[in-house]
Amino acid sequence: MKALDFKPKFFSCLKGYNGQQFGQDALAGLITGIVALPLAIAFGIASGVSPVEGITTAIIAGFIISLLGGSKVQIGGPTGAFIVIIYGVIAQYGLGGLMTATILAGIMLILMGVFKLGSVIKFIPYPIIIGFTAGIAVTIFTTQVGDICGFGVKTPGEFIGKWVVYAQNIDKFNVWAFVIALFTLLVIIFSPKAFKKVPGLNKIPGSLYGIIFGTLVYWGIKSFVPECEVETIGSKFGVIKASFSVTTPELSYEAIRAMFPVAFTIAILGAIESLLSAAVADGVIGDRHNSNTELIGQGVANVITPFFGGIPATGAIARTMTNINNGGRTPVAGIVHAIVLLIILLVLMPLAGYIPMACLAGVLVIVSYNMSGWRTFKAMLHNPKSDVSVLLVTFFLTVIFDLTIAIEFGLVLACLLLLRRMASAGHITLQEGEIDANNDSDVQTSHDEALQIPAGVQVYEIDGPFFFGIANKFEELSANMLETPLVRIIRMRKVPFVDATGLHNLEVFIHNSHQQGIHVVLSGVRPEVLAVIRKSTLFGEVGEMNIFNHINGAMDRAKEVVAHPHVHHRHHSR
Repeated sequence: MKALDFKPKFFSCLKGYNGQQFGQDALAGLITGIVALPLAIAFGIASGVSPVEGITTAIIAGFIISLLGGSKVQIGGPTGAFIVIIYGVIAQYGLGGLMTATILAGIMLILMGVFKLGSVIKFIPYPIIIGFTAGIAVTIFTTQVGDICGFGVKTPGEFIGKWVVYAQNIDKFNVWAFVIALFTLLVIIFSPKAFKKVPGLNKIPGSLYGIIFGTLVYWGIKSFVPECEVETIGSKFGVIKASFSVTTPELSYEAIRAMFPVAFTIAILGAIESLLSAAVADGVIGDRHNSNTELIGQGVANVITPFFGGIPATGAIARTMTNINNGGRTPVAGIVHAIVLLIILLVLMPLAGYIPMACLAGVLVIVSYNMSGWRTFKAMLHNPKSDVSVLLVTFFLTVIFDLTIAIEFGLVLACLLLLRRMASAGHITLQEGEIDANNDSDVQTSHDEALQIPAGVQVYEIDGPFFFGIANKFEELSANMLETPLVRIIRMRKVPFVDATGLHNLEVFIHNSHQQGIHVVLSGVRPEVLAVIRKSTLFGEVGEMNIFNHINGAMDRAKEVVAHPHVHHRHHSR
């Protein structure tokens, strides 16, 4: 086994590090920490835990990902993509189940990096990524409808169940909650434009402006209109206090078995999101991340964070871009971002209790809109039907059921459609008459310009990989032949590889041909294909004397068999 591909960028960036770069990284980390604050609170609450768990995740996971990751500028923490999974796990298995699933996911991520699967993750079909991302966006929006409308009711984890509860509680609609959510949305949308030319203020994200102004407006209205009652973080979770306590998970066999599918989904989703984020960052700063190191760093973060009450974490594209745009160029910026959040948690966390839930709902509505990628989704509907089917199936399964089913089914469907495409790309044809040397690279020019196919000989041409997708086509093609030949030549010069099913079906075809008194010769067999054939029982069935690397030798062999058919038939009958 090759050496472990684990080279954290933090340590390589320390070479030649200076005070000027630290100043840029510190400023970027400060601003990124401020940007991460409302998102960490919102993601924590939307996932079914308290704001403290959301910020704790951003602190611990963010620190570890920057310290051990394979990207210079990646910012890690809780993300919207995990909301749906976490909420469902907590609803069904509680915080203990989530802890077990997160640790298992972390171990899987570490193993992906150890076995150098970083590049393989990039081959996840694009329609699946767009489908489940859009599905998550719709689901996040759905989870926030209750807070936007101020219903104040507990909702089930599934999509349809939520809307049923909303419909049953429509009489509890709170106009003040709706007004606060709408006001927060407008502030988030227009504050970047309003403060665009104001130094300092133009660095503050719209989400933070939305929470600050939304909270102030609510308490301002409440002081004049006492009947204005909207649920706040404090009224829902009580007094918010910073606390770091270590808990241990229940890692029993039953717990691991129950959480394994969910953990796999968390690991795959975390790997995809973090590597996509790192790749986008590379394009901006002109660097190249180490995908295997990044996976190991992400894995370590997800193994350690749950012990402190944290939730799953991964690389966050929006926070990573904020870091880059504000001058962050080394992992030091990500570490500063974690320290800033730690200070906020220890000093300012009690103030979070005054934030209306409707404000956070407004923040998450913007998050869901940005995640939806509806323009990309719409454009992909014009792609080939197979891609559209994968896109829609993944999307609807994510929305109606859950992300675990969506990713698993989407991957299976994508693989099946790919195999169907490969099967349709490869084909078997029957060549008749003569083989022209001028148009056929397999014909040796030392022979006649055209090779005549003699009577009693059939020449089949396999074009493309010979795997289970086209392996049965021999029987279909030969079944339509009116005459039974003495020799069948199978040309394999265009076969780059052959799988076990292809070998088996070819062996059955050759065996049946021998039973009918038909001799079989293989032509143009590539060295890599021949190596596979030699290790199989097919080699004994066809015989080494009947395998040639060009058509001329195969044709000479066929003529020899046609001239003495009884001798060769007795050979195969023994």
